[in-house]
Amino acid sequence: MTNRIVDHPVLGKLPDKTPVTFTFDGNTYEGFEGDTIASALLANGVRQLRVHEETGAPRAIYCNIGHCFECRVTVNQVQGIRACMTSIKDNMAIESGKLQATPFKSTPEEWPRTYAEFEQKNKGKKVGDTHV
Repeated sequence: MTNRIVDHPVLGKLPDKTPVTFTFDGNTYEGFEGDTIASALLANGVRQLRVHEETGAPRAIYCNIGHCFECRVTVNQVQGIRACMTSIKDNMAIESGKLQATPFKSTPEEWPRTYAEFEQKNKGKKVGDTHV
């Protein structure tokens, strides 16, 4: 934990806390009881918590007060947990958010705007064919 402030110039020395061990994407880290997942990862130098599901762009903590959902991670196989609002626990298994399959092969500009347009674009297609 090289990024943790243990002696703050105004707040003073960090009181002794109970260490806890957890994993993030298979790597073992140490945090302190009372840390959030986000603060424990930051203290260990981990800034990227997930990637955008469609584009793969890196995502990290944004608001750090629970209003946005940029810090979503998977905790003990439960998806969508906000790292900034969840306390770290001993032996917690945390995984970053990964790139997901894109549901459409077309771009939004190519999508039909009405049902009639949808029928026209997909005229002659059979069940199981790719639709727009």
